[in-house]
Amino acid sequence: MKPPMAPQKPHVAVVHGQTRSDDYFWLREREAPEVIAYLEAENAYTAEVMRHTERLQNTLYEEMKGRIKETDLSVPTKVDDYYYYTRTFEGKQYPAHYRKRGSLDAPEELLLDLNQLAEGQKYFRLGAFQVSPDHNLLAYSTDTDGSEVYTLRVKDLRTGQLLPDAIPGVYYGVEWANDNGHLYYTVLNEAKRPFKAFRHTLGTPPDRDVLIHHEADDRFNVRLGKTRSRRFILLSLGSQITSEVRLLDADTPASEFRIVHPRQQGMEYRVEHHGDDLYIVTNDNAVNFKLVKAPVAAPGKSNWTEVIAHRPKIRLEGVDAFRNHLVIYERAEGLRQMRVRDFHGGEYYVPFPEPVYTFRAGPNEEFDTQVVRLNYTSLVTPRTVYDYDVISRTFDLKKQEEVLGGYDPIRYQSERIAATAPDGTQVPMSIVYRKGMKRNGRNPTLLYGYGSYGASMDPNFSSARLSLIDRGMIYAIAHIRGGGDLGRPWYEDGKLLRKMNTFTDFIACAEHLVNEKYTSPDRLAIQGGSAGGLLMGTVTNMRPELFKAVVAQVPFVDVINTMLDASIPLTVVEYEEWGNPNDKTYHDYMIRYSPYDNIESKAYPNILITAGLNDPRVQYWEPAKWTAKLRAKKTDSNRLLLKTEMGAGHGGPSGRYDHLKETAFVYAFLLDTLGLGS
Repeated sequence: MKPPMAPQKPHVAVVHGQTRSDDYFWLREREAPEVIAYLEAENAYTAEVMRHTERLQNTLYEEMKGRIKETDLSVPTKVDDYYYYTRTFEGKQYPAHYRKRGSLDAPEELLLDLNQLAEGQKYFRLGAFQVSPDHNLLAYSTDTDGSEVYTLRVKDLRTGQLLPDAIPGVYYGVEWANDNGHLYYTVLNEAKRPFKAFRHTLGTPPDRDVLIHHEADDRFNVRLGKTRSRRFILLSLGSQITSEVRLLDADTPASEFRIVHPRQQGMEYRVEHHGDDLYIVTNDNAVNFKLVKAPVAAPGKSNWTEVIAHRPKIRLEGVDAFRNHLVIYERAEGLRQMRVRDFHGGEYYVPFPEPVYTFRAGPNEEFDTQVVRLNYTSLVTPRTVYDYDVISRTFDLKKQEEVLGGYDPIRYQSERIAATAPDGTQVPMSIVYRKGMKRNGRNPTLLYGYGSYGASMDPNFSSARLSLIDRGMIYAIAHIRGGGDLGRPWYEDGKLLRKMNTFTDFIACAEHLVNEKYTSPDRLAIQGGSAGGLLMGTVTNMRPELFKAVVAQVPFVDVINTMLDASIPLTVVEYEEWGNPNDKTYHDYMIRYSPYDNIESKAYPNILITAGLNDPRVQYWEPAKWTAKLRAKKTDSNRLLLKTEMGAGHGGPSGRYDHLKETAFVYAFLLDTLGLGS
């Protein structure tokens, strides 16, 4: 079967006096039959090329499914007198939400069965799930096409009936006022930016909802939250580098929001409430952030007093305020750490058992408690839920994810190594492999990277990943600049006019794995998605001979065209991440690395590209155009495959079994390409 060849239809644009022609601009016409036909032809070609791996795909799927406990129960979360949790059931794609009142021995109450809601839908995603303060009502939202545009509904948990309130076009943030009669929510504009927040009164039509904020600055998103103390609803307005937070007394929903501190370009802050004070994490004259506090009555910057000073080598990531203590989250040398400070002056760091690990806190809904819920994991330790008692300093194991089939962590080894970037910077990598691995240069290896938005790619466990490692693969994570793995300066050194560091860091990591004989170019695969797909496209253009296989999932690859078009979702809000190409300085820098603009007539590795037709974050046409241009230009006979989910968005298939099938497909491509396809 011959691969599809997309017609070339030149579309000419002049930017900064330079004439550029885009032969595949027409693929943006979402409703055009010719576009849908091309995407379906690519899907048919991908299916045909991968047909010989169907047995392997099925084997991988059954392996991965066989490791999970299909009928399972989450650790209950206590909120007031209730315990909330989810159940999964064998053969069911989605969880169901339950609760018990008073104790875990009480009768079980079904709140929401997502399988029933998803019945008849090709795609289903739950957005908001917010129980009212009196625990009688449930506000929840659903998306049935992957566009991340939700419909909000309210269920009476006493009767099991839906209220007539139904609000379409809602985004993620939904919060209750303390009177149980008012809801706050955000909506999107045409560019898919959350730009307005409304107050809804139960029992009234949505067209009578009160607009509480309209954010006119296209760089800023509108988000909603609520303090753990439940005293304030938070309206957070933020761009990539600037914050503004407003407070509303949750007991008086008709009152006005008050600004904590007016937005100040380049200054970020987040707010926690405790008693008469606000605790504020901010980068004001503190690149790695510091902690200050201010009185609720006068929270402006002029009243801030320092609690934790800025430290050049330790990133302050956040704090949680409880009645008698603060829990402080930091990052040092790439690893998350946690310390506890009580309000009487005592303080200590919490020890963790492994040299390479990560954790996240929560859910921690209760304010008056001495127990902190933690989710701990590493490359070899399955996700483990602990309740940590800050007084006795003890961990109470609540649950560890069961890995069926005889998983034994002692058979695996994880370590932290470092590569040297061209400018001499040491770039860490986390790696995991089966014990007994020999550094002979012949180990198949998968190197994963992201490197944008200051996001940290922490080392966590994946039972699905065992299907690669048990076949002899090394799995590695490159903690490259542009991410937040080594603090805020690490991020700043890999964005805007220093973005090239992200790509050269990743190449240095790949070269290190080769030079140190972990692997070789003909056994090395790489993977990244979204902004990590940009990474995949750029490094593949720069060093195609270094990689045998590339997996680019929903990749952001058409950088210049996307960032020049303010009508495309997320474009304007991302000027502070990539730069604004309407400025020639940024344009000329960005075009140096834009994957779509740097395709050449040369040999490329085997490449698998995925897309979602309804993706609001990376429009489907970016991977489609990239595929079309690569197919026309490349001089090799290696596989180039595009797989588009025609009814999903950025996250791919929504059901847990469908997601496993997608993972099995990707793994089959990798194993087959690397010669492990049995």
